[in-house]
Amino acid sequence: MATSTMNLFQQAQAGKYAIPAFNVHNLEITKAVLETAEEMQSPVLLAATPGTVKYVGEEFLIGIMEAAKKKYSIPFDVHLDHHENVEDIKRMIDMGVGSVMIDASHHSFEENIKIVQDVVDYARPKGVLVEAELGRLSGIEDDMSVDEKDAIYTNPDQAREFVERTGIDTLAVAIGTAHGLYKGEPKLDLERLKEIREVVDIPLVLHGASGIPDALVHETIHLGICKVNVATELKNAYVAGLRNYLSAHVDENDPRKYFSEAIEDLKKVVESKITMCQSAQKA
Repeated sequence: MATSTMNLFQQAQAGKYAIPAFNVHNLEITKAVLETAEEMQSPVLLAATPGTVKYVGEEFLIGIMEAAKKKYSIPFDVHLDHHENVEDIKRMIDMGVGSVMIDASHHSFEENIKIVQDVVDYARPKGVLVEAELGRLSGIEDDMSVDEKDAIYTNPDQAREFVERTGIDTLAVAIGTAHGLYKGEPKLDLERLKEIREVVDIPLVLHGASGIPDALVHETIHLGICKVNVATELKNAYVAGLRNYLSAHVDENDPRKYFSEAIEDLKKVVESKITMCQSAQKA
């Protein structure tokens, strides 16, 4: 497993806090996340979906991360989020990615295990951490859509078998969160999470945390969540900052100015999520 990144999870698990994983889409968002995390001395993961990798470009993404590691002192890594193509994952592992999520949750249980095992077998000798998902979230992640009525919660007994047979490092669980902003009053199945924690000892991951109250996230962390994914709220803050600045400065054509305004709004969200994860001063 990835020694440095796995150490972050082990420390979080022991310290009852979570590592925030922020979905980044370009250089501006990446800098905003890392600058805020540096100020707050929080470890973070920078998550990149297949859509982000395609937009930024594999070489540019790796280049940005390599440059960032020379500039920032906090522990962080790039994490492939919700990737389904095994060959793409293997290629990016060879390029230097330190943490990957293989999402085969839409397959049958046995096929999910088979696909995940393939990734683990490739990643383990190279020191790369592997996350997988059992159960599915409602909502939208890039081009992937799952109707709410078809969302499947993680079965604790299956979770134990899944972890034992795949050898994964972290497990993403479905307990009622949703991709995108949560609609209505959040109702998470904390009893299910407790049952999963009792039979699975590896770090657990909470996807779809946007819109979930801090107090509820704190409960999940207390019950074993060691990584919390944040995406939609970052995008909303970024685009709101852009719209506000350009509406007030209709003749502005310098991206250095309007991007700077958007970044300040985004930093406030990053700060609030680091506080939510209780990971400040844990770097």
